[in-house]
Amino acid sequence: MASKVIHAIYTDDDLLLQAVKQVRQERYHIEEVFTPFPIHGLDKALGLAPTRLAVTAFLYGLLGLAVAITLMNYIMIEDWPMDIGGKPSFSFFQNMPAFIPIMFELTVFFSAHLMVITFLLRSRLWPFKKAENPDVRTTDDHFLMEIAVADHDEKELSKFLYDTGAAEIKLIDKE
Repeated sequence: MASKVIHAIYTDDDLLLQAVKQVRQERYHIEEVFTPFPIHGLDKALGLAPTRLAVTAFLYGLLGLAVAITLMNYIMIEDWPMDIGGKPSFSFFQNMPAFIPIMFELTVFFSAHLMVITFLLRSRLWPFKKAENPDVRTTDDHFLMEIAVADHDEKELSKFLYDTGAAEIKLIDKE
């Protein structure tokens, strides 16, 4: 079953931000907003939950630290201990100052690479994915707000959107 949506196109980011607030205040459901660049405060205006990516970055960093400690302990202490510069390799803690740069680098490496992978999977951005951008102009200089028509009057909603500053409005049958 196809549902109808209205694409309201704006030419200014401040105008879009104000329009999003007005549309949400009138209790219309905003499906999506497409912008050519990030707009500060748009996530709060849309009522989106805060991101948990920082928590996952911290957990990935801890994973990298654990891998670094395990790897260095196995390689340098248990498997093949080496006498480097006259320093004994009897325990991990005696050699910890020499291991700190490696622990730091693997923490950053794991955090950065796993965060990129998490972001791409979470955003469903994988190779050969078909673009979901409904209007090419939103990659250049226009802003698009997609609003579900549902059981609202299309003409009344269109008039309301023009009053919020929309430059162009299109009614689309979405499948």
